[in-house]
Amino acid sequence: MMATSAVPGEMPVNLNEARSWLRMGATTDDAVVAQLVRAATNICEAFIGQWLIVRAGEEVVPLAGKVVVLRVRPVVGVDGVALLSPQGETVLPDDRYGAVIGRDGTARITIHEPGDAARVRIAYRAGIAEDANGVPEAIRQGIIRMTQHLHGARDGEGAPPPAVIAALWQPWRRVTLGSGR
Repeated sequence: MMATSAVPGEMPVNLNEARSWLRMGATTDDAVVAQLVRAATNICEAFIGQWLIVRAGEEVVPLAGKVVVLRVRPVVGVDGVALLSPQGETVLPDDRYGAVIGRDGTARITIHEPGDAARVRIAYRAGIAEDANGVPEAIRQGIIRMTQHLHGARDGEGAPPPAVIAALWQPWRRVTLGSGR
């Protein structure tokens, strides 16, 4: 059971902001800084349990019953559902499934007639904000500080990230017990 995004998504912190915080020159190490910002963004999304900027994703999950709960949050829209059976893939029309998105962004998909399908593929869009400007400033500041930490750790420093990063991200953290279902 895996959630994937076909598009890596826009970075919530741009190179100029990161270079400024790192006190670097105009285009010094742009590729390295971009990689560090992407890594810091991935760490943030893993920590808070939510995608930051809305992007398309897809999840293939076992179909144990008629209801499937998506792992990624916050879901803003379900774009398509397909049943995966030994005979192949069947794209479902809108009237063969129902999608309910809760206030917390959790999406529950109900398959009305699953037949002999063992798995289901769900295409969706998820994210907190439409673009980088919509990402809460505390999250962006945490990403900048994580970028700084990762930049400093390039030479093998083994220190843990500063606690302020977790403090900045904590209000947006979504955790579940067990499988979260």
